[in-house]
Amino acid sequence: MNPPQPAAISPHRIDPQTLPGYVHLKVANLENQLVFYQKAIGLHLNWRDGESAGLGVNGRDLVRLTQIENGKRYRGVTGIYHFAILFPNRRELARAIGRLFALKWPNSPTDHVMTKTTYTSDPEGNEIELYCESPEDGVFIVNTDGSFHAQWADGRPSDGREALDLDALFSHLQPDDRLDLPVPPETRMGHFHLYVSSLAETRRFYHDMLGFDDMGTARGFRMGMVSAGGYHHHIGYNTWQGEGAPPPPPDALGLKHISFTFASPQAWHAFLARVEELELPYNQTEEGILLTDPAHNAVLFQKPQDASQS
Repeated sequence: MNPPQPAAISPHRIDPQTLPGYVHLKVANLENQLVFYQKAIGLHLNWRDGESAGLGVNGRDLVRLTQIENGKRYRGVTGIYHFAILFPNRRELARAIGRLFALKWPNSPTDHVMTKTTYTSDPEGNEIELYCESPEDGVFIVNTDGSFHAQWADGRPSDGREALDLDALFSHLQPDDRLDLPVPPETRMGHFHLYVSSLAETRRFYHDMLGFDDMGTARGFRMGMVSAGGYHHHIGYNTWQGEGAPPPPPDALGLKHISFTFASPQAWHAFLARVEELELPYNQTEEGILLTDPAHNAVLFQKPQDASQS
């Protein structure tokens, strides 16, 4: 079965090898969060500097945390709905879900047909998806009328949110697989899903301006998707907090920013030139440039280590 195709490709297409990097969260209790992300998710502590830390694999950060004073959780605002960690295969996803069950940590195994997943939350309520690809099982599609459907490879329809067959998943485990080992080095950030204030404005920003592929807008579901290189989605976005939802106040817990990486200096410079052509405001950092989308979600575009800003 053929994978979903972009609904539209921008004439200023972002490099197809652009990938999600890490999520940076503002947290209330760094110590508790570090225990969770190491013990329950299986990430390695890459570094710590005062009230900030980075966790991931092989020195690559997937999650960064910064503790803030008197932080609060707000509802009805934009920000991050969830971030999704991508495992290389079903066996490693089975280990990840098995680890959560062994710790009796609540999670919701779900079958999206072309991905297998579970959803969980960290101790402060940040939602996390853990998943692997399973395109051989079928596809999910955004139709031209704005509706959404999933379909199994044998033609059966699905709502894309069926209960995951855990017996089938756990059959991929080997007798000597340990649940307490860190995630494998191939693990990476798969995608981000954002709360936004407008589907149309968000699509214009990420697709028309920055050049991500438009992977469809499910208007009835109040959700859209964009990606680099035709992937099913690197950014999902929805208006489930309400059309026109305001950004969170500065003392809000949750999203600080998400990040994307470029495969080459040439791709980075082409992107930077596009941003400057559009005269989009950005903050320059040691890592790259920080933009904000129309919903005030911050996105860091990281320059390759061998690229300069000039």
